[in-house]
Amino acid sequence: MLSLPQRHSARIAGRRGLVLVLMSLIVPGSAQVAAGNKKVGRVALSVWMTLVAVLIVVGIATLVARSAVIGVLASPVTLTILSWLVPVLGVCWLLLLVNAWWLAGPRNMAGAGRALTGVLAFVLAVSLGWASWGAHTVFGASAQFVSAVFAGGGTSMPDANGRYNVLLIGGDAGADRTGIRPDSMTVASVDAATGRTVLIGLPRNMQHVPFPADSPLHKLYPNGYWCSDQSCLLNAVYTLAENHKDLFPGVQYPGVVATEGVIEQITGLTINYWVMIDLAGFQNLIDAVGGIRLNIPQAVPIGSLDTKYGITGWIKPGKNVHLNGYNALWFARSREYASDYVRMARQKCVLNAMLKQLNPTTVVTKFQAIASASGATVATDLSPSQLGTMIDLASKARSLPMAALNLTPPLVTPANPDFSKVKTLVANAIATSQAADKHAAGGQASKPAPASATASSSDPQAPASASSDELDTGNLDTVCSVS
Repeated sequence: MLSLPQRHSARIAGRRGLVLVLMSLIVPGSAQVAAGNKKVGRVALSVWMTLVAVLIVVGIATLVARSAVIGVLASPVTLTILSWLVPVLGVCWLLLLVNAWWLAGPRNMAGAGRALTGVLAFVLAVSLGWASWGAHTVFGASAQFVSAVFAGGGTSMPDANGRYNVLLIGGDAGADRTGIRPDSMTVASVDAATGRTVLIGLPRNMQHVPFPADSPLHKLYPNGYWCSDQSCLLNAVYTLAENHKDLFPGVQYPGVVATEGVIEQITGLTINYWVMIDLAGFQNLIDAVGGIRLNIPQAVPIGSLDTKYGITGWIKPGKNVHLNGYNALWFARSREYASDYVRMARQKCVLNAMLKQLNPTTVVTKFQAIASASGATVATDLSPSQLGTMIDLASKARSLPMAALNLTPPLVTPANPDFSKVKTLVANAIATSQAADKHAAGGQASKPAPASATASSSDPQAPASASSDELDTGNLDTVCSVS
């Protein structure tokens, strides 16, 4: 049995062990400066203080110029460096913790003190090791994701109206098809200052679409893309270009480039960036974020009457319905008992839901699943340096109503569209959106002249039915509300 002085010494050693371990946890290197190798401790303290200073600078910079900071942090080079720097620092921290426990002299501690300090040091060391490896995995996956998806090449400056115009292409790469065929084409026109957005939907069956004069395909179809068998549709431009890759030397996605040029001619807008999403992989992306919620006005069939399986189920109507990836995909693409124009409206509801419900917390906590789903699903010419700008605008857009304009009957006849009228409709929709921004800012704005179409075409705030075959135009928060 230990004498009183020995027991007292053992208790002191135990308390000293706890203090040194906690010191090393809170300020790495401080335990070594106090009771061990002071040189090692000073180096660790210097590294720690440098890291704290860097974090403070980054935090202040984020408050002042968040988009620029995100652009730097999203660089594949930065992410790769972090993927190795973090685990190296984590291992060093782990070793300092173990050394701090050893400096306390576990042999001089009582049994309880030795066990307590030993378990604490072990748990903290394992936790640091696990966290470091987890950070290495996340940063590594992020670097691969950014490198694979964000190829760059888009136009970073907003257009003359101060807007970013982003072409969203839903690619349908079915098992019965060769390659990808665009199943949905939408231009998101976003105010560069406020984030207020207008979604402009283009029907895939639009004919006579014009190629720009500098397009290699203009020589093949100088008077617009048209065939006597009615097969020369807007969504076939992609395949046409892919079949003539020799005309697009050095271009990775000739189909997208050709489609982008045609849509610029149709709408009169300059496209800054394009984003192509494989609709089959889109299912995995929705599952990765935990699904979405929508108001569904009428039942939507799952399946197709043109297949041997037929209709295999129904998405039932209701308010605030939760859709997993499978059901969200069918809600967006199902065309049985409905027209393409109804389907276009549903697709915009899905886009609206993702914008409103995909909050930063979800992105951070489920980033690896999102990255894994998106890596094989998404391609874009957005560069990593512009990610911060787009994230900022998306954050602003979440709090604003999103408007939509579908270039469909009765406003536009896809088989023989009036492209001058189309440009007027697009310009009016954007002007109305800009007027809403001026009104929200307390300024005075004149209402744009309506196009020669239905009155609702010039008013993106007017509600519309998502199940109507007519123009889907209006506040998508009303059309697709989840409340």
